[in-house]
Amino acid sequence: MNLDSSIRELKGIGEKTEELFHNIGVYTIRDILLYFPREYHQYETPKAVSEATLGRTALRARPAKKPVVRNTGNMQVTLAEVQEGSTSISLVWFRSPYIKSLVRPGQDYIFYGEIKKKGGRMSMEQPRIYSPSQYQELQGTLQPIYRLTAGMTNQTLKKAIQQALACADLFEDLLPQGLREQYRLMDYAKAVEEMHFPFTRERLCEARRRLVFEEFFWFLFRMRLSKEECLERENAFSFGERDYVEGLISKLPYDLTRAQLRAIQEIQSDMRSHHVMQRLVQGDVGSGKTIVAFLAMADVAHSGYQSAIMAPTEVLARQHYESFLELSDRLGLGLDIILLTGALTAKERREAYGRMQSIPNALVIGTHALIQEKAVFNNLALVITDEQHRFGVKQRENLGRKGEYPHILVMSATPIPRTLALILYGDLDISIIDELPAHRLPIKNCVVGIEFRKKAYAFIDAQIQKGHQAYVICPLVEESEHMEAENVTQYAKALEAELPKWRIATLHGKMTTEEKNRIMGEFSEGKIHVLVSTTVIEVGINVPNATVMMIEDAQRFGLAQLHQLRGRVG
Repeated sequence: MNLDSSIRELKGIGEKTEELFHNIGVYTIRDILLYFPREYHQYETPKAVSEATLGRTALRARPAKKPVVRNTGNMQVTLAEVQEGSTSISLVWFRSPYIKSLVRPGQDYIFYGEIKKKGGRMSMEQPRIYSPSQYQELQGTLQPIYRLTAGMTNQTLKKAIQQALACADLFEDLLPQGLREQYRLMDYAKAVEEMHFPFTRERLCEARRRLVFEEFFWFLFRMRLSKEECLERENAFSFGERDYVEGLISKLPYDLTRAQLRAIQEIQSDMRSHHVMQRLVQGDVGSGKTIVAFLAMADVAHSGYQSAIMAPTEVLARQHYESFLELSDRLGLGLDIILLTGALTAKERREAYGRMQSIPNALVIGTHALIQEKAVFNNLALVITDEQHRFGVKQRENLGRKGEYPHILVMSATPIPRTLALILYGDLDISIIDELPAHRLPIKNCVVGIEFRKKAYAFIDAQIQKGHQAYVICPLVEESEHMEAENVTQYAKALEAELPKWRIATLHGKMTTEEKNRIMGEFSEGKIHVLVSTTVIEVGINVPNATVMMIEDAQRFGLAQLHQLRGRVG
């Protein structure tokens, strides 16, 4: 048996159990050893029956009578009663008739489980049973709790991991001994064992620190290799003088910020250097990254090459397409601009594929459809991924492979410190657009409790009366049994009663692309006054007339999401 052996080689794992392990992503011995607990349970001091409270607890009790087994329908239920003073608690086990012979009256036990109140009585269902000595041994340990799938128990996983740990010595410690000593790091195999069955909480922290160090070390190592590989790739493209882009900038109906100009200069320098460009343009929402991308693509087209920009959503890709067409017309460039998304008809896709192969200096705009096998480029020199945080590294690489080592430009508005950016995008040079265009108004933020909702509605109403529009963001599409939070469907109906004069519409990811495009089109044209939406509008949708956004259950969203959402107004 080795780390790449199937988990079927472990005792007690048959075909059905193997399928359950596959459901949690575990296929090999290595997989199961690296399937770490989601949390650890520390067994507390047992309570007497008279001290029992609702919730998970350990109960010290001595049953006075033998458990009884009753048949209810197709299920056998085993019942026992423990009492102290005026407090009594029912113990209930399902399909476990053997409990009757396991629990003996007059003996002390520790029953561990969750106490609930049903019909005015306290009960504990499916409690685990320990002798006082067994429980005392557990009290000094941290017991692992794993993420499970339906049909799998924590005990099944623990037993399999205990068997697999016999193979832990097969883990080769790849970090040099000197490095381990310098940073006082635990051996790798020992760290894996301590993550599953820690001897103390201090040992658990040491083990986790070692594994975190390992993960970051190899991440940075691979980034360094990737960077060196890029430096070895020679620039196979020849670009004209920079004055072409400078002439385009002078024709724009607005002035670019110094930060935008700096980013453009850095991109131009990279594309004219000896090596292939790998650059991240990081800028706040509304800082003007899109015009930077357009000018870079126009520069490439002027030099006779193709360029492509990949957006994470159909709506954003179409918005870029229309924006680039308008810029091309305004500047009198006559650029060939191609749109390729999954929502196109078969005929439209065939036409797009044909143009991509026949026009050597086209600007291609699309979604993930750009990295499909049928999307073949001709003369691709620059690839851009917009909203980089929404794509995986593999997707970015797949787009880059569509050409012979094209220049790479990625754009992201996610607010991350420069130091973290250098780590996460270690294979990229970084341009920061840290200024907002002069016409951008500051966005005012206000956090209020639900008791202010009426005032918020009044504020939205006042904004619409001034000719503006509003967004309302909810975390859910529909009502959920598993989460208490506002949902788009019901919220829109309730809002219609609050704001009866205005047209209210919904937008969410479960809609078809055609529906989403229609709703966004009507909202952009001002036909919809309030758009109740999920975070589907988070990325790049631009409606300048929308001046207010109300986010319900804001605690359900991450900071980066809130930051992106906020950029849709102002």
